[in-house]
Amino acid sequence: MALLTVLLIVVLYPLYFILIASVSDPLDVNGGGVRLFPVGLTTEGYRSILGSGAIWRGYGNTLLYMTVGTAVNVAVTVMGAYPLSRKELLGRNAVMMLITFTMFFSGGLVPTYLLVKSLGLLNSMWAVILPGAVSVWNLIIARTFFQHSIPEELREAAITDGCTDLRFFALVALPLSKAIVAVLVLFYAVGHWNSFFGALIYFRDDSKYPLQLILRNMLIRGDVQETLNMELGAGGSAADSIKYAAIVVASVPMLALYPFVQKYFVKGVMLGSLKG
Repeated sequence: MALLTVLLIVVLYPLYFILIASVSDPLDVNGGGVRLFPVGLTTEGYRSILGSGAIWRGYGNTLLYMTVGTAVNVAVTVMGAYPLSRKELLGRNAVMMLITFTMFFSGGLVPTYLLVKSLGLLNSMWAVILPGAVSVWNLIIARTFFQHSIPEELREAAITDGCTDLRFFALVALPLSKAIVAVLVLFYAVGHWNSFFGALIYFRDDSKYPLQLILRNMLIRGDVQETLNMELGAGGSAADSIKYAAIVVASVPMLALYPFVQKYFVKGVMLGSLKG
């Protein structure tokens, strides 16, 4: 118990520190005066973030990419996993071997970029959605779920009553697969929300940048004073306050999403990972 408590503190304290630092005086934060409680309460960082057109534009772009991308990901993954879970599908093992092969070997960044360019997808949201439309790991989890959670006898009974495979999938298999669908939605949504590399490579118009790419420019390249100070008039220590506030603002949506799918999450992961 003591060890678990220590691990919990080690994991949670950085998150807690970012939260209290975002509402503390930046001078006290930089001086090491903030440890357990906020010092010199201020909401300047949040006021600056909420008044930033770049941040709101990034929020809108990220929500769009996440919503469309997750819908495409889940649809393609489920429609690929279900047929591969059926024993009567000829050559399914060979297809799974080819799919699994891509987990270990890929064409690389340059061929992928050339393919995206040749398809005319550069500087569009499809450039960050279609190349990663299917996660092989998620496909394997979903296939394993279908194999062990949809009884073959149920399908045989439906076929005997005149139900087609497509109708069985839509009206029987999917309603019984809410757990794995919820897991896929969470996995893909978090992936899209945190993604910035694809946008960095394929986007040329900064008005299409997702939130994470904007934060990346702020935090990693250190150009918060270039991108925000001109827009918000924030400078010096205020820039540090903006950084912490931006991290909190970017994390809230995913933290808010998790409780709604938590009851499906553990069940779906366990069924998809322990049986196989």
